[in-house]
Amino acid sequence: MRLSARVDYALRAAAELAASGSGPTTVGELAKEQGMPPKYLENILLQMRRAGLVRGQRGPEGGYVLARPAAEISLADVIRAVDGPLANVRGERPEHVGYRGAARSLQQVWIALRASERAILEEVTLDQIAADTLPDRVMELAADPAAWD
Repeated sequence: MRLSARVDYALRAAAELAASGSGPTTVGELAKEQGMPPKYLENILLQMRRAGLVRGQRGPEGGYVLARPAAEISLADVIRAVDGPLANVRGERPEHVGYRGAARSLQQVWIALRASERAILEEVTLDQIAADTLPDRVMELAADPAAWD
């Protein structure tokens, strides 16, 4: 699985917003804390706002806050907001890609891969990331030395 810089930055910014509590956090603060370019991050936050994940607050005490409780926002929600569907093949959903001959079963592999990604990314929420309390299943998978190869 390959995650774009956009997704990486979105997830890191969302985790910071989850950790910051209910008060707004500026783009500059988020960018500085995570070592990200502020202009690029601003564009990402605008996408997240359009998706209903964050709200912007103007004024001297302004910034961004999560639009819903962190426990109700999964990593999959953030990824979809900035990058579209979780798994695609050449820009198509796996169920819309057909193969012939010896490659026919690849479609089932791509669908299974998407299901596997969903099983993790929809289970893990921003509050779990911010609090460093990942689900047991995720911890077990990450603890397997083969997972690090």
